[in-house]
Amino acid sequence: MALDMLREIQAFVSVAHKRSFVAAARALGRSPSAVTRAVQTLEDNSGCKLLNRNASAVTLTEAGERLLPHAERLLDVQRDAAEELAALSGSAEGWVRFAAPQLLGEHVLPGVLARFSQRHPRVTLDVHYSDAAMDPLQGKFDFVIRGAFPQSSELVGYPLWRYRRHLYASPTYVARAGMPEQPEQLQAHALILHTAPRILKAWHFCRDDQIISLRPHPRLRLGTGDAVYHSALAGAGIARLADWVAETQVKAGRLVRVCPDYRLTSSTGQDPQMHAVYPSGELPARVRELLHALRKAGEGAPDRKD
Repeated sequence: MALDMLREIQAFVSVAHKRSFVAAARALGRSPSAVTRAVQTLEDNSGCKLLNRNASAVTLTEAGERLLPHAERLLDVQRDAAEELAALSGSAEGWVRFAAPQLLGEHVLPGVLARFSQRHPRVTLDVHYSDAAMDPLQGKFDFVIRGAFPQSSELVGYPLWRYRRHLYASPTYVARAGMPEQPEQLQAHALILHTAPRILKAWHFCRDDQIISLRPHPRLRLGTGDAVYHSALAGAGIARLADWVAETQVKAGRLVRVCPDYRLTSSTGQDPQMHAVYPSGELPARVRELLHALRKAGEGAPDRKD
């Protein structure tokens, strides 16, 4: 099949699913005008009007309704053929562009990306590090990695690994300021608060299925997770950290758990998870393989002390 015709069918299917030329263009990484031209060309070549367009919505005509399932099957066959060829060649190729929190760039991603690049030398990785809640559509990312708790949206969620949060401080800080055993004792201590992607109004402490909520009054407010982590290591105060970040430093003697009988959860007692979000639609094989590698790495590292 000619490449131009394949692009026309991709445009038609995307508009049919999104009911919007603008949303389809975002999902395809093209301009709205290019998607409009592709659909118009498909209509001209087929001799049928496929979409009704008005100011409020885009709907399928009868011809469009009949064509859509055939067009979807055609794209499925094309994608499966491309993936089979990639598997036979032993190497995927193309770009994978994603966003992730900054701490992942220090603790998990370097090893995963190094191994993935060795296995797939024809894949180019483009990583944007930010603790903000990035939108994969606006940023034109294949996916975005987020922590904490998945929120319902038009995005598809891909769970990576579950984890727990605790309070940590350096041994030098504890020697200087004392070891708080109960959340109520924290008001006398220097607290470090992570302010991205939002400022938390309360910390929720869970022990034996009982939850205590405390409003933190921080000595330090920092906009990135790595700044919080390194400030705790430097003895600046007590920080809320993920176990996959902090427990290796506990084993090394550079951090200790504070209020050790408690973990920090949601207001309903849920533990957080790392997850990836992406727009609806089938992911390319190279993206699926990278997500699988991230899940495997996250589930195995590092050891945790519950």
